[in-house]
Amino acid sequence: MEASYRILNKTIELILIVIFALLVIDVVGQVFSRYILGKSFSFTEEFARFALIWLSLLGAAYLNGKQAHLSMDYLLKQLSPQDYQRRLKIIEAMMFVFALLVLVIGGGNLVYLTFLLGQKSPAMHISLGYVYSIIPISGLIIMYFSLYHITHKTA
Repeated sequence: MEASYRILNKTIELILIVIFALLVIDVVGQVFSRYILGKSFSFTEEFARFALIWLSLLGAAYLNGKQAHLSMDYLLKQLSPQDYQRRLKIIEAMMFVFALLVLVIGGGNLVYLTFLLGQKSPAMHISLGYVYSIIPISGLIIMYFSLYHITHKTA
């Protein structure tokens, strides 16, 4: 499980770098085309929006894996080491359940319904199901990382 944890982290890192690079290129291209060429392309704003969705959700899963997500842990740090570890495992279990119910099941239903209804993006004409598919994917990744943190000593 240790090797798959490291491989998944590295893979997500690379995907996030690529998405961020594409987002920067897209926005710079949009600014260039609008102010230098005097003509803006309709797909660049939509691509930036979709890339930001993917960057945010995949980034949240990545931070969960690194245990670098936002938290207020002042009171948690006041606990004894045994209680601290137990509370971290409870928090990870709660994140697992949240990811399962909201991201995987809810996001999966959203993706299914979007494909079923045939919703397409106005400028790029791609199915919004592909855009929304990052929701259950990120949920599955968060669930994997939560299981990893529950079964291994955390922080």
